Amino acid sequence: MKALSKSRFKQGLECPNKLYFSNNKEVYHNVKNEDPFLQALASGGFQVEEYARLQYPGGVLIEDPQDRKIYDYQDLADQTSELLKHENVVIYEAAFYIDDLFIRTDVLVKKGIHIQLIEVKAKSLDPRENYNFVGKSKKIVSSWKPYLFDLAFQTYVTKLCLPTYTITPYLCLVDKTKSATVDGLNQFFRVKKDPNNRTGVKVKIDDISQLGENILHQENLSEVVSKIHNGDYTYYDNLNFHEAVKLLSEIRMQNYYPNWPAQFSACKKCEFKKDDSEKGKIKQSGFEHCFKTQYQWTDQDFKNPTIFNIWDLKDPKLMEQGKLFKSQLTPEDIKYKEAAGKLSRTERQWLQIEKERNDDFTEFVDIEGLKAEMDTWVYPLHFIDFETSTVPLPFHTGRKPYEQIAFQFSHHIYHEDGRIEHANEYINATAGEFPNFEFVESLQQALSKDEGTIFKFATHENTILNAIRAQLKASDASNKESLISFIETISHPTNDNPDPWIVPTRKQNQGTRDMVDLCKVIIKYYYNPNTFGSNSIKKVLPAVLKSSQFVQKKYSKPIGAIAVSSKNLPDDHIWLTKRENEIISPYKTLPPVYDNISQEEIEARLSNIENVDDGGAALTAYGKTQYTDMTEKERQDISDALKRYCELDTLAMVMIYEHLKSIVK
Repeated sequence: MKALSKSRFKQGLECPNKLYFSNNKEVYHNVKNEDPFLQALASGGFQVEEYARLQYPGGVLIEDPQDRKIYDYQDLADQTSELLKHENVVIYEAAFYIDDLFIRTDVLVKKGIHIQLIEVKAKSLDPRENYNFVGKSKKIVSSWKPYLFDLAFQTYVTKLCLPTYTITPYLCLVDKTKSATVDGLNQFFRVKKDPNNRTGVKVKIDDISQLGENILHQENLSEVVSKIHNGDYTYYDNLNFHEAVKLLSEIRMQNYYPNWPAQFSACKKCEFKKDDSEKGKIKQSGFEHCFKTQYQWTDQDFKNPTIFNIWDLKDPKLMEQGKLFKSQLTPEDIKYKEAAGKLSRTERQWLQIEKERNDDFTEFVDIEGLKAEMDTWVYPLHFIDFETSTVPLPFHTGRKPYEQIAFQFSHHIYHEDGRIEHANEYINATAGEFPNFEFVESLQQALSKDEGTIFKFATHENTILNAIRAQLKASDASNKESLISFIETISHPTNDNPDPWIVPTRKQNQGTRDMVDLCKVIIKYYYNPNTFGSNSIKKVLPAVLKSSQFVQKKYSKPIGAIAVSSKNLPDDHIWLTKRENEIISPYKTLPPVYDNISQEEIEARLSNIENVDDGGAALTAYGKTQYTDMTEKERQDISDALKRYCELDTLAMVMIYEHLKSIVK
């Protein structure tokens, strides 16, 4: 059977053309390849859904028979209709099917002719705020738009099926102002690969009182949903809600390509593209289909550098002007402007544009600026990387939803004589433990032996230290003052920190050993065309390996022969190997951290989850140690794999540093 479901509706709102490509998944490749089980481990969303159900006890779950080969929408809707004959009833996964539209609601509460339609999301909010969903501009806040239109669609279909009932739509969300009142709240929800359970979560409690006070917030969104239905709020300027339902239903049922006009942001993020996977090489590209149809591109055009990967490009008007290729651009198109002492944002963009259209893969280095920066660094140099998690259901009493959990770090030291030491590492994968204070204590011991410069890559580590500082301030830990003082020494306040460390300006309160962001150093002084605009360490490292003869020569030898120590690998381990003259990523030489799924594939499967990027593989593996039942050997195997990957993350920073050093020499 085929219908416009709420997931298809949401996908179609992103771009109606996507709905056509997903209709024909045997033809068009989807690089996302989403995996609900991995998503449950990484984000905790399904645990929240099960937690929410427990707040509405006595509910009946509408289940699809496991042996059924064809999804039967009508049967599920009939089961729901039978239950709705009761005067009062709670239904989980209630199903409604009408006019080729199909939805399932997370929780439905019926009392007489009044129905509460409750959509559960693991997204958090502060209910004290007045502009969570609709901003001061009287427009829907963009980050909430997909959720609100999803709720509007569910409400619309339910009303079609139950015209004599009053339907009140709610979002059930995580209240970030509330704290857990029991220890191990998230440990009651175990993730399993259970084909009979859509969420894949087993609840391990005997009584709801074991969960303590409810940390969810239920928001009545009748007014917003009504305005969506009335056309006051639209997803696109030229398409109201009812027109969207009609269009997307027709695409779904008639399976035609709607030729929806290409838009910069949607096309840039389009998942229907070819990639290097087996299926990605065989199947067709939806992205190419659109541009061949709408812009008459030839196969050769797709080989020419386009505007879609220009770093930090914020002007979608270029596409409206028909300027889709880098060869069409002028400096004025990107509002080119130089900066003193470093690469400006637009200088960097223009470097990328010129080098790609000229097929020039030589590096750009501002040697004077880079050397001046490097001359301020103090030996020995320290390179650190954190692995962290945020969970909606807290670990301990007093903890709020989505508080940062820092479960791992790695630390490399580069000595002035060129010796490289994998000096320290920390990991805590014990189920249910809150590791943050022990984590910082270990980090303090690792970094307090000298005054050498400390490096991070991007802002993540500073953000985490700010979060742990706030947790320490609210705690009664005996060593809190020492740890807070250490954190303030190696970091600086974040922009959203309500406590700017009791000084007039945050800049004044920069720590005396505030971590140097190696990513910012790269952005200011160095551009490698092999990154194609990305500044992620997972892109910068391969680019450096491709360009640096020094790094290639050094790391193609066993680590025991090049004065590089390791806490996790033998002296005969070689980081860089080649296959057909192509350097193999050192990450691919390590066993996977999760089952037999590569790091790249995990990142792709988690691509639709907020705040999950380069750390997806570690986050998933950590989630497995927390939410699944396993033996101590399995837990140790995962910990060992995580140690190897985190070690490589900091060694990657060392390799990048060594390349920069070899250039300025």
